[in-house]
Amino acid sequence: MSGLIEWLEKLNQSDSKVRAVLRRSLAFEPGQHVPAFPYVEPFLRGDVSRWRRDTHYLVAGLWGMHWREGREEDALSVGKACAMFDREKRDSMGMDDKHKLTSTEKRFIALLDADEDQLPYRLRQVVALLKEYTIDFEYMFTDLLNWQDQQKRTQNKWARDFYQHLNHEPESDKSSQKENAA
Repeated sequence: MSGLIEWLEKLNQSDSKVRAVLRRSLAFEPGQHVPAFPYVEPFLRGDVSRWRRDTHYLVAGLWGMHWREGREEDALSVGKACAMFDREKRDSMGMDDKHKLTSTEKRFIALLDADEDQLPYRLRQVVALLKEYTIDFEYMFTDLLNWQDQQKRTQNKWARDFYQHLNHEPESDKSSQKENAA
């Protein structure tokens, strides 16, 4: 654990403008909104890579945008939260439409395919959709640090979280149910 979110929570208790400044920083490239420097730079401590610095600023901004007072439910990974959001959408669809790609799933796939330049925009979109869910920002931070991995381990992990929590019935399960009913 990096402690970034714990650091921001502590700052938030003593300075109510932390969230507003960090939310505003999302309108800029990560690490380019000067008023956010006092909230993130002290946490960086030392010489860090551009990607690590940008990730700190991106996650801090997303945390500021998503923070809600009194959230007590367990924090979810982005993949699990997207799956829960998508499942609620699918529950209100007709049977024929339930197995089609929803706009949420399309957005999630676009997020997984995002390069480092597209990532801040796509992640902001997804986190905005998930305003009713508690997101584990420490988990997100750790995963984003590895976003550029050649084997796409983070993207694979997020995809597993999403698809394993969607409650899709695989085709083999449907056929065995039909056979059992006959």
